[in-house]
Amino acid sequence: MTANDYRIEVEGDREDAYDVRFAVFVEEQGVDPDIEIDEHDDEATHFVAYADDEPVGAARLREPEDGVGKIERLAVLQSHRGEELGRRLMEAVETEAARQGLTRLKLHGQVRVAEFYEYLGYEQVSDEFEEAGISHVEMVKSIA
Repeated sequence: MTANDYRIEVEGDREDAYDVRFAVFVEEQGVDPDIEIDEHDDEATHFVAYADDEPVGAARLREPEDGVGKIERLAVLQSHRGEELGRRLMEAVETEAARQGLTRLKLHGQVRVAEFYEYLGYEQVSDEFEEAGISHVEMVKSIA
């Protein structure tokens, strides 16, 4: 598939997002299933990418502080990586964040994929820290 073959839904089906997140974070990366779904899911905007009506990517956006969005739970099924779907999901999140009036975005990116976020214009602003047993860094980007 190519990036154009995917459909991304803003406020996508949350169960579809959970399916992708569990496949990537719990099954593939060993994150504790008890922390994958949290209290922030209810307040977040959920994004789901579909290939032939099957959920293959997900992300969520929330506003933990005025004007600042936090991108979380970006996940693409292993079978669909390398097809620019992660970039497309991030573009959809950034577009929605701007529509919501947010001016700055932050995320906790896994160290092993920090270059991906740097390529998209995010700047690392922290040392490495552990989250869910995985090394992360905080990254930010202005979208004003």
